[in-house]
Amino acid sequence: MTITRSTFLRAALAAAVALTAAPVLAQDKKLVFATEGAFPPFNMTRPDGTLYGFELDMLDEVAKRAGFEYEVISQAWDGMIQGLVDGKYDAVVDSVTITEKRLEVVDFSLPYTTGGSTFAVMKESGLELEGTGTFVDLTEEAPTEAAVNAIAEKLAGKTVGVHVATIQADFLATYLAPKGVTIRTYPNGPDVYQDLMNGRLDAGMASVTNISAFLEKNVETAMATGPSFKGGVMGAGAAFVVQKGNAELADKISAALKSMSDDGTLEALSNQWFGMVVTPKL
Repeated sequence: MTITRSTFLRAALAAAVALTAAPVLAQDKKLVFATEGAFPPFNMTRPDGTLYGFELDMLDEVAKRAGFEYEVISQAWDGMIQGLVDGKYDAVVDSVTITEKRLEVVDFSLPYTTGGSTFAVMKESGLELEGTGTFVDLTEEAPTEAAVNAIAEKLAGKTVGVHVATIQADFLATYLAPKGVTIRTYPNGPDVYQDLMNGRLDAGMASVTNISAFLEKNVETAMATGPSFKGGVMGAGAAFVVQKGNAELADKISAALKSMSDDGTLEALSNQWFGMVVTPKL
């Protein structure tokens, strides 16, 4: 069965609503959450080592509403899910998208952000892709084929950078690598933008929200281009990740997110950190 945001949302929402009035999460220790600390504006690291960003503020509010104490540790993105599976921490909050492949080994809360993924280029390159400002749903074959073919033609002989083990990397491997576009993967997102600015890449691909954060600091020299892709390998939105079978924690987090959606707190955090609403109505 192909997972869609709507089918996942309905199933997770039913569990969350049922637990809204349930007792606080039973625990005898602080819960440990892992994040990367290098994916602005979701999670970032200050010079003194403290973590901050949209997800850190959101987690703090979730913990208050769900009734648990917690700590957050920094972990490299590559291997973060495996670390959760191995029991190194209780949950992950790092803009991890719900996908069929990941659902085989971990469980998710309700999604807290939705949105597409697109490309970033430097303005001086003169590279522009068709479809900027539009959305392409990868579950729709004809629009997907047309968009991918147009992009592949413009990116022929060029190199696109992407954060390794992400949905964007899966998209590039599935749709553009077979058409001869060179894909270069990086252990973290900032390295993609660094090589893009230094001329070692022709384009970078990331979530619209992450690219927006990059453009905010480089508005004079960089731009987003091409359509925003969603659905299919792009998954069903970003959510908290817990160990497989830990329904108690997943449902408690989901109930807190539902409460935050209902009273506008989640939307307010989105506007604060992204300057736009990228959070779903749960």
